[in-house]
Amino acid sequence: MRLFISLFFVCLFSFCIVAAQSSKKGGRLYNSAIRYSTKKQNEKAWKEMERCIRKDPNNADAYSQLGQWYFEAHLFAQAAAVFRRGSQHCKNGDRRFAMAYAKSLLYSGQPENALSLISSYSNVKDSAEWNKMKAQAYFIEQAMSQPLADTVTNLGIRVNTADPELFPAMAVDTQTLYFTRRINNMDQDLFMADRDTCSEWHDRRNLGDPPNTPDQESAQFISADGHYLFFTRCENRSSDGFAEGGCDLFMAYRVANDSAWTIAQPFGLTINTPWYEGMPSLSPDNRELYFVSDRPGGYGGYDIWVSRFEDGLWQAPVNAGPHINTAGNETAPYMNVDNQTLYFTSDGWPGMGGKDIFMSHKINDSLYTKATNLGYPINTAYEEQSECVTLDGKTLYFASDRQGPAGNYDIYSIPLPPSMKPVPVSYLKGYVFDSLTKERLNYATIYICNAASGDTIYQFQSNRGDGSFLITLHLGNTYAIHTWRMDYTPTDDTLIFDKQYLQQPLVRNLPMLPSGYIRPVNDSLIAMLHFDVMSVALSDSDKATLTAALAPWAAEKGFILYVNAYTDNTGTPMINEELSQARAALVAREILSLGIDETMIQAKGLGEAHMIATNDTPDGQKKNRRVEIILRR
Repeated sequence: MRLFISLFFVCLFSFCIVAAQSSKKGGRLYNSAIRYSTKKQNEKAWKEMERCIRKDPNNADAYSQLGQWYFEAHLFAQAAAVFRRGSQHCKNGDRRFAMAYAKSLLYSGQPENALSLISSYSNVKDSAEWNKMKAQAYFIEQAMSQPLADTVTNLGIRVNTADPELFPAMAVDTQTLYFTRRINNMDQDLFMADRDTCSEWHDRRNLGDPPNTPDQESAQFISADGHYLFFTRCENRSSDGFAEGGCDLFMAYRVANDSAWTIAQPFGLTINTPWYEGMPSLSPDNRELYFVSDRPGGYGGYDIWVSRFEDGLWQAPVNAGPHINTAGNETAPYMNVDNQTLYFTSDGWPGMGGKDIFMSHKINDSLYTKATNLGYPINTAYEEQSECVTLDGKTLYFASDRQGPAGNYDIYSIPLPPSMKPVPVSYLKGYVFDSLTKERLNYATIYICNAASGDTIYQFQSNRGDGSFLITLHLGNTYAIHTWRMDYTPTDDTLIFDKQYLQQPLVRNLPMLPSGYIRPVNDSLIAMLHFDVMSVALSDSDKATLTAALAPWAAEKGFILYVNAYTDNTGTPMINEELSQARAALVAREILSLGIDETMIQAKGLGEAHMIATNDTPDGQKKNRRVEIILRR
């Protein structure tokens, strides 16, 4: 018996010596792995920690650290394997590593296995976090079972480099792509690339100084007309310590699309604060500025805020609300050119993992529909963020680090399915000019109104540099255009904006007559009405145009109104002459109803005489189908 006890203690002592030696060697390997990690020699750190686990298989800290490293490197399957081993070999490992193991299973595309584990912990103390993971697991399971039909495409080496590229922004003509590049993972600058004749991206280049500086410039937004650049600049300081701080919103301007940018100016105190402000997006009607901030009053983390432009000033920002913002981070807002569909990035709503891209629809000025995840394969377990959509609503551009190390973003594109497309829009562009000198007029105010109700929908100004304008409009509507500028006579026009402009945007220049101009005794064109093919009818907007044009002359005498009707050259000359006479008579009757003496009205149908545009295109034909109201004094 004494011999047995002696042998037992000898064996126990030998085991303790071996265990101590193993633990001591495991500790050295653990510390060595940590040193490699601090030097950013990641693969050496991983190998050393694996050796530590083999020498000391009960070392919970080693499993925890290695699993974390793999997860942060987006090696989710390896992370899951490490946490599974830790659960099996460490004391209370099943409970210690349960959440990390479940999360790694989710991110590695194993939602069924994750759900099995999550169900065991739904009633524990931190059940809220488990329930959030359960919702994510169900979402991933559904999204992967119903993927989008199209595939995601990397834009390739003509845009993407070994450096991270983020925040794509597309000009409305889809010929220029703006983006942010994080050069050597240190300095962020704004870049652009153009399409060549084969629709390939080329000539990528830095925007230069200005707007770029030695500070950090990122998350740019280009206005519809290409003249205004909104972006984020970080590392700011101001003398009062309040007007600027950290990251703020800036704006630069250029006179024409091929001219240099001005030195960027910060937004005022209403927008910029000592907290973070960045990632701007301007609504297509120029009335709302969407941006990201972590200022007080939000739902937690970064939120999306909205400021309205009223009375010539940006008003106090308002939080976009709980259908957009969460306790997590909502970033990279992008209000589509339809002014209804808001795309953004979030890590707070259920998703595929990390940051996902979502969409919401605007109900009114302060209410949005609940966020909808764009699904797989747009969103993955990797990081997807900073999105934009082309004018036709067909293609989504976004940034993701799915093909590289964590944080090494590239820009991708994918066709959008019909359920995710915004409302189709096109645009009206041109310039405002002096009808006498032909000089272009800047700062002219252009009101786009509902032709039936007269309500103002949009309000724009012609560009301060070249008098140009570009206005996105919904298709299938009739608009009234009212143009105003100091020292000039206001003008009115009507526009039927139909589907023909989806492929070819409408170009219309707006002439204005100086208000001090003394009209000559000869003729002055005061209104022009256009007709559809074979139509002899006046719309409400036509009647409103006549009323506005004749209002200044209602109380005057001694003038003659010539109502001259013309057609295009389709059909036969005889029919066209009869059609033009009927239109002239129709307009004359409407003028009579406005109180103009019939002796002052002379109506003529002139058929195909005096074409003012080509008859080779539908647009030219429509310009020729007109009734001119000419006032002779």
